[in-house]
Amino acid sequence: MLAAERLPAPDADSLLRFLTCGSVDDGKSTLIGRLLLDTKSILADALHAIERTSRKRGLEAVDLSLLTDGLQAEREQGITIDVAYRYFSTGTRKYIIADAPGHEQYTRNMVTAASTASLAVILVDARKGVLTQTRRHSYLAHLVGIPHLVVAVNKMDLVGWSSEVFERIQADYLAFAERLGIEDVRFIPMSALEGDMVVERGQNLGWYRGPTLLELLEEAPPGHAEAPEPFRFPVQWVCRPQTLEHHDFRGYMGRVESGEIRVGDAVQVLPSGRSTRVKEIRLLDASLANAVSDQSVTLLLEDELDVSRGDLLVRAGEAPEPTRKVEAMLCWLSERPLATGRRYLVRHTTREARATISEIAFRVDLAELGERPADTLAMNDIARVSLRLAQPIAADRYAVSRATGALIVIDEATNDTVAAGMIL
Repeated sequence: MLAAERLPAPDADSLLRFLTCGSVDDGKSTLIGRLLLDTKSILADALHAIERTSRKRGLEAVDLSLLTDGLQAEREQGITIDVAYRYFSTGTRKYIIADAPGHEQYTRNMVTAASTASLAVILVDARKGVLTQTRRHSYLAHLVGIPHLVVAVNKMDLVGWSSEVFERIQADYLAFAERLGIEDVRFIPMSALEGDMVVERGQNLGWYRGPTLLELLEEAPPGHAEAPEPFRFPVQWVCRPQTLEHHDFRGYMGRVESGEIRVGDAVQVLPSGRSTRVKEIRLLDASLANAVSDQSVTLLLEDELDVSRGDLLVRAGEAPEPTRKVEAMLCWLSERPLATGRRYLVRHTTREARATISEIAFRVDLAELGERPADTLAMNDIARVSLRLAQPIAADRYAVSRATGALIVIDEATNDTVAAGMIL
């Protein structure tokens, strides 16, 4: 799509989680600082602190990256190491920004940050163009299901605000995106340092007629508003107070991960497959007519079924098939390599099952975006694997539901999370 095309307007006050990523020194932290500064989201004392630090370092302008590079080690090295989250509101919308590290060695941090984002801003240094790390982060953003990508061609002030440079980078990236199957990508030229096309249009990019970055963000759909999703309710807790007042009370507590449910709707319990109807939906002491995605509620059912923590309530007719064999794309997070055949724990929503990784189909070569054979996985590797589980899980494909299509792998011996997976 062309940059000037607009996305449908979101609901007022909706929350947008987005990610900034790209190569090292492309200006991610400065861009976030610019967004916070120009939307008046920085407290006066925080601004004075980074002004003092900038003067001590002999800088002529305020170093906005100091707002996000929170760790001392990050400030010393001038790079982002950990994922930094920032929150701001424009009066029409609330935002959560995840600033992902640019170094290859922190790939797992980038995947973690991307897992909850609905939009990714991929920065490209206008002087350098599309780099390997640009392609790597774009691949990862696409892999974890981020539907909207915005390519921010930054540091346009260092290439003389050249429209030819911007158009060349746009053409290079579009050729790559077509190969990967990325459908929705927009392009914005900008200078995070000078502020052009971030919140304000500035004076130097008059040839660009599209929206600013903030205008695009304000119009981007929130995560759950783009397509109807199936109802998915993992049971977190079975509530039985057994008091005199609530002697026969039995409610199933959890969060609606996707979709919507109403009182009277037919639901199915997985993996048992038993069916009933929703008798009541409670939120604290209030009774609701319906519950929607992201709401934590208590469901009361018409029939007394055997429902436990880890079971999944779905709408009748929309049930995924419980399975003990799962195909997934796995990002290995641990310094200890993967051992095929070793027993791990798999946590899927609120359910846990013992599992082995029986086969590695291929490891993704993130530099070439090719598939390579592998017998094991090291930290930051991404691969397609087969898992065999001791108990069935009701899994969706990740493309259908990011909540019920995701899993984590836990080392039984250390209780460490060693991998995150997207079910295929």
